[in-house]
Amino acid sequence: MTDFHFYALFLMAAIYIFAGYSHFRNPKFFLKITPRWVPQPERVNLLVGGIEIILGLGLLFSATRNVALWGIIALLIAVFPANVYHFQKAREKGTHVLATALRLPVQGLLIWWAWSYL
Repeated sequence: MTDFHFYALFLMAAIYIFAGYSHFRNPKFFLKITPRWVPQPERVNLLVGGIEIILGLGLLFSATRNVALWGIIALLIAVFPANVYHFQKAREKGTHVLATALRLPVQGLLIWWAWSYL
């Protein structure tokens, strides 16, 4: 693995660990963008946050890296409907429309990034 790939992998791990931590630190933000059809949104929020932390940590060890990468891809696919819901809410309110719209293709880039390490 080149230095660039090593540092990019470390960055990826940091992003997911921080994102997971954010679910615990600021749950109100995530609960606001959770679709109404999600059962027990408080628990789901904490579960997703915990999963992100575990997957981020899993990236740091070669023995767990592939499982973590597949987990990240699955998680990104699983939360995509919440991002679409967030975009729809933003459009209705007329606020943060561009940011939430850009988030949708970024999801694909994050999937590609994880895939590139498999």
